[in-house]
Amino acid sequence: MRARRCTPLIMAAAVFGTGQHSAVGPAHVVSPAAHGQPGLRATRATPRTPWGHPDLQGFWNNGTSTPLERPVDLADKEFLTEAEWKARAEEARTRAERRPGDADADLGLAYNNVWWDRGAPLSRTSLIIDPPNGRLPPLSPQGQKRQAARAAAAAQRGPADSWVDRPLPERCLLYHAVPPLPTGYNNNYLIAQTPTYVAIRYEMLGHTRLIPIDGRPPLGPRVPQWMGSSVGRWEGDTLIVETTGYGSKTSLRFFPIDHETLRVVERFSRTSPETIDYQFTVDNPTMYSQPWTAAVPFKRATGPIYEYACHETNYSLPNVLRGHRYLEGLAEANRKEQRLK
Repeated sequence: MRARRCTPLIMAAAVFGTGQHSAVGPAHVVSPAAHGQPGLRATRATPRTPWGHPDLQGFWNNGTSTPLERPVDLADKEFLTEAEWKARAEEARTRAERRPGDADADLGLAYNNVWWDRGAPLSRTSLIIDPPNGRLPPLSPQGQKRQAARAAAAAQRGPADSWVDRPLPERCLLYHAVPPLPTGYNNNYLIAQTPTYVAIRYEMLGHTRLIPIDGRPPLGPRVPQWMGSSVGRWEGDTLIVETTGYGSKTSLRFFPIDHETLRVVERFSRTSPETIDYQFTVDNPTMYSQPWTAAVPFKRATGPIYEYACHETNYSLPNVLRGHRYLEGLAEANRKEQRLK
């Protein structure tokens, strides 16, 4: 159930657009320092707003086929060679055109390259830059217990006993949350600024984050939010955004969390007219044995962003439930037939 772009966000184009947008190609092999290494700072040529803050405004894209975690076969290899990068870029470019022979696998592929917009790989082998092995840290003892309890609870239900058993993205409720990570398509973002707020519009599901930067405290745990409560501040030319207060129903697509102690610290640094160095640190002591950090470069993109028309009464959701009821009926008929033999 992946809705696509339908109607232009006229208000976004009128209110948020800066009029200074240029197309960019895929990420290529560059020096390590240009791909999310710690300590990056904005350059002297950093564009600024009329009130003096670094200007992050405009349309940006963080699409890349580089995985969150380093593949096991790459072990401790932090960067790809040029030949390895070319091979992985070609694989990502043609993946959806290589039809598998198995019908279920072919169905799981879902789309051809008309739909996919993954972007090219980075020269790094993972988005995670700390721990140095590019992998998620081990779960803490509390995290292991929490995951075991979740698995036990899930085992008591089928994958589609009700619509509430389906993933939040499939139900058009939440996709990226915080932090936003690249996916197969719709990796565009629109950033707008005032002296007291930064707004980030997500293309996927059309969420907009309103981040106060005027010194106010976060909402706190008594007012939980699907995407958490974010507050920001400037440290030099880097925007620091701290997010806490996630709701109990919040789940992230690429890694498990404990919403009660989850704290995400994001760093946005305009390193060139065409690039924002984006890093985030996940501090979740009741899930992971240590904090961990990832980096995803944002590249200047051409706007506008179009509406992502997805809603929970989309016909696909009833069809998913109907399909599972049909499979259950087949299974029951087969059991009856076996008992009669």
